[in-house]
Parts: sequence; structure tokens; C-alpha cells
Amino acid sequence: MDSWSPLPIKRDPSAPLLAMISNPVLESAEFIHNHSQHVTIPDDGIDHGAVKIFEAMKKTHYDTSKWKEHPLNPKECNASTVDWIFLVDLLNFSFWSEIDIDDTGVPHPDRYRVTFHGVGYTGYWSMVAAINRALEEGIPITTPAFFASEERLPDKEIERIFRSDTKEQVPLLQERIRVIREAGRVLVEKFDGNFANVIAQADRSALKLVELVTSNFTSFKDEAEFCGRKVQIFKRAQILVADLWACFQNESYGEFKDIDEITMFADYRVPQALYHFHCLQYSPDLLAILDRGEMLPNGSPLEVEIRGNSIWAVELIRKKILELIKKEHEDVQDKARKEGEEGATKPKMMTVNAILIDFFIWDFAKAAQLDLTLGQRPVKVHRTRSVFY
Repeated sequence: MDSWSPLPIKRDPSAPLLAMISNPVLESAEFIHNHSQHVTIPDDGIDHGAVKIFEAMKKTHYDTSKWKEHPLNPKECNASTVDWIFLVDLLNFSFWSEIDIDDTGVPHPDRYRVTFHGVGYTGYWSMVAAINRALEEGIPITTPAFFASEERLPDKEIERIFRSDTKEQVPLLQERIRVIREAGRVLVEKFDGNFANVIAQADRSALKLVELVTSNFTSFKDEAEFCGRKVQIFKRAQILVADLWACFQNESYGEFKDIDEITMFADYRVPQALYHFHCLQYSPDLLAILDRGEMLPNGSPLEVEIRGNSIWAVELIRKKILELIKKEHEDVQDKARKEGEEGATKPKMMTVNAILIDFFIWDFAKAAQLDLTLGQRPVKVHRTRSVFY
């Protein structure tokens, strides 16, 4: 059996059990799945996709250490890193291009791009590159008291910070300015200008931190009305927790005793990959809409079906992978017994959660963008403009 093992998830045996606390996102996802008309989840697709994803994760030794390997992500873990992660996930929304309509992974030359240290970045990484560039220019862009103040950081300066090297400018600039101001004011007025104080109030609970973030910062309150009830998706709030966990390796500011309760982060790229893996099935009507590049308004039934079923599909994949892990573990133990190695050290059992699966699928989707768009099972990403993802 492969020796790969993701980061062990620390548990405090003295802490109260969190079984009574449920993630409203997961409950909402199941509801959406049960009431969907245009998006379905094939059982055989989940089984097939889970095996492919599991084998690929083992082959690449995929774990939280991959997070720091990207050249734009912080390598040090301290209070300043917390501020950086908060700002990045505050602005982690809507990077698809109006110009790059082919979306093959080979960017259109006019697509919004930020060059940093000689490398041109598009999509999500263009925003990260712009923030890192500003920090190198001596602009304390990640400091809440600074970005809350229009006097210290005028709107024109924010526009300059996110300047493009190309014809296309950063999408939703005015909305980004609005969420920056709002978040800065909330942190200054309620949390002494420090997101670490929000983390402290969560008391090492990932779900409590999601609740604190979504109840205090409106741009993180990613909800919709679907089939007569409110559903929660909370993409950016959950990925904020996940980034803290991955960066700090489940220590310090990133230690959460209930991290496994976090779901995948429903954006527009991961659903495309799930469709590729046969873990999602779309109706002919929905496929035609996506192929024509029609906009799906945020909160519209089709958009909610795509996002909710993506969350539920990853949950089913997670359960299947855990079954595969258990089976492999038992096979190794049986082999050891048959070979008379009962006294040998027992092999360490792997563990996988929805965060790692999401991270892996997103990385795969970016690397395989051409195949996802033009390959044997092509589908375009859904087009929605929103501050929520």
C-alpha cells in the first residue's frame, strides 16, 4: 500500500463532541439534490470518480503541503499571514473572463493579467499577484485599519493596485472596493482591527468560525432561495477556514477540532471537473444554456442546482474514498497477519476530508482546462457574476 498519508487531523479528547452541530451547507446541499430537475448525481459515476480521484491523490501524495508550494502563497505562518489569507478570500470571487470565451487554459492575450516577478497570472492568481505586488511596493493592503479608510486608501489607489497588464480590467472592481470597505470597518469596529480576534472567538471550531464570518460580513453570506426555503452555500467563508487550516497545518490560527465538517467550495470550476468525472449529469436544456454561454443569475434555480449538487457529490465521493481507505488498510493488516508479522507496527490509516478533495479537483481542473472544455466529455463553466464566488 502507498505510504502517502494526508496531514493527521488533531482531535482534543477533552473537547465536547460536535456531533450535535451540523453544517447547514451540507444539509442544504442534500435538500437541493433531492429537489433538482436539471442536475443529477449518478451512483456509478460517484463510484468511478471516487476511485480515479483517490488513486490520483495517492499517486501525487496530495496533502495540505501542496498549499504552500504555490509561489504566490505565504511560506511563513504568523499573524500577518492571517491578514493576508483574510483579504485574499475576501476578494476570491468572479475571475472568469468576458474576453476569453474559449476558456481552454491558454489565456486570450487581452484577458485580465497581472505580472509579478516576471510571471503573468490570470484568474484567481491574478488577484493574489496584485496583492503581493502591492505589499512589495510598501502598501499595507492586508491591514484592516488601512483598507477600511478611504483617506488612507482611496478608491483610485485600489484601482491602481489591481491594474491589469492587458486590455481587460479586473471584474467587479466597484464590488471589490465595497466589500473591502465593509470588511475593514467591521474588523475595526467589532474586532479591534484584527481577524485573529474572530478566530479566537471561534474557539477552534471551523463551523463556529464560518458562522461568525457569515453573520458579521455580508459579502460572505452566500445564500439563496430554492424550492420554497433558504439554502446556505457559504463558498468563501468555508474556503477561508480551509486556507487557514492548510497554511498553518492544523496548528495555531489554523487549528480546528471539527475541520472535517467543512464541505467543498461551490464555484464554477469544480462543477466542470465533477461533470468530467461523471459525478454530475446535466439535462440537455442546461447543457445547451452552458454551451451558448448564457448568464445564470446568482440565486437562480439552475445555478443553485449546479452548486448544491456539486457539494453533495463531493460529500458522496468523500464517503466512498473513506471506504476505499478502510478496505486498503484492512488488506494491509490481513497481509501482515498471513505473513506472520502480527508484532509489526500497524500501518497508519489515511484520512481525507472534503477540503482536500476540493483542493485536488480544483488543481486538476486548472491543469486539464483544455480537456474539460474540448475533450471527450466537454462542458463549459456556468457564467455567473457574483461577489460570493
